[in-house]
Amino acid sequence: MAVTATDPIKIIFAILPPPLGVFLEVGLKGHFWLNILLTLLGFIPGIIHALYVILKH
Repeated sequence: MAVTATDPIKIIFAILPPPLGVFLEVGLKGHFWLNILLTLLGFIPGIIHALYVILKH
C-alpha cells in the first residue's frame, strides 16, 4: 500500500462528509454507493467504511 500526498486530504473528507472521501478514492463505483447508504443509516458506519476504503486502496 503506497501512501500518496493526497491521502491526508482524503482522510479529512472521510471524517467530515464520508461519501466525498470515498468518491475521491474510487469514483462512482459500488463502494461510493455503499458508503452513501451507510452514512444515511448512521454517520459513524459511513466514516468507518470511508477510512477502510481509503486506507485499503
